Amino acid sequence: MTTTKPRRVVVAINPSASFGASRDVGPAVVQTLRAMGHEVTSLTEPDFDSLLDSARAAVRTRPDALVVVGGDGMVNLGVNLVAGTRVPLGIVPSGTGNDMARGLGIPHDDTEAAIRFLGEALERPAREIDAVRIRWTEDDGTVGERRFACALSAGFDAIVNERANLMRHPKGASRYILALLAELARLKPFRYRVTLDGETLELDALMVSVGNNVSLGGGMKITPDAVLDDGLLDVMLVKPLSRIAFLRIFPRVFQGTHTTAPVVTMRRARRIRIEADAALVVYADGERIAPLPVELEVEPRALRVLA
Repeated sequence: MTTTKPRRVVVAINPSASFGASRDVGPAVVQTLRAMGHEVTSLTEPDFDSLLDSARAAVRTRPDALVVVGGDGMVNLGVNLVAGTRVPLGIVPSGTGNDMARGLGIPHDDTEAAIRFLGEALERPAREIDAVRIRWTEDDGTVGERRFACALSAGFDAIVNERANLMRHPKGASRYILALLAELARLKPFRYRVTLDGETLELDALMVSVGNNVSLGGGMKITPDAVLDDGLLDVMLVKPLSRIAFLRIFPRVFQGTHTTAPVVTMRRARRIRIEADAALVVYADGERIAPLPVELEVEPRALRVLA
């Protein structure tokens, strides 16, 4: 298998993928790309921080692509390395949720198809999509900053995400569902101040979620009308409701039909500030980010992707 235009490609493989069902995915990606004639640098490190350092150094050499092998956490690593640069991000999904791959139309449940998709995408111009910058203030007054591309959670959904991240099994959306059921006994609203492009809303809410992409948690379409390159963020606000009412509406999130429920409010904005009276931690792309308050700003077409 050969290609007419060899590329210089860096492949970063999730350290957690060295065992289990996904352990062969990274080597298969590297082997296939080399068989196509590409010059491939394979990054395998014992832990995430070491991989981040290696990938950062590799991106400084301006490769033709950075490919991440793993789930949405690995996508987040890639986003924070290449957003705002000319280096495109490729994704071979092998994680739990794989929501970014879903949103980009990359095969998320067939490794061979995903690798073929990547090979074909390397021959096409990269697609430009939006990234989102998050800012917060640390206890010592320093400003923290990070990017995400998929979705952010700042309520009950973030609490569920935290529990799900501690679970090893099962894989996919079922892990999130089990974590949700485990946390349901403590379901309660929080008092929020959410500022959308200068308009401040004060409300009690169970969930405050922001989507650049459609889904999180392995296919739960929290912001079903989100568009990755429209320069806007979709915001979902869920008002207080009982546990029984929550369980009635929850299944609708898989089809994205929950947005018509009276307790759900959908908005759009370019700049968002989220504050709460409680000590809540936000998650973005499935990764723990920082305690509230946080400020978000969309960066139109700042991220080039192989999709």
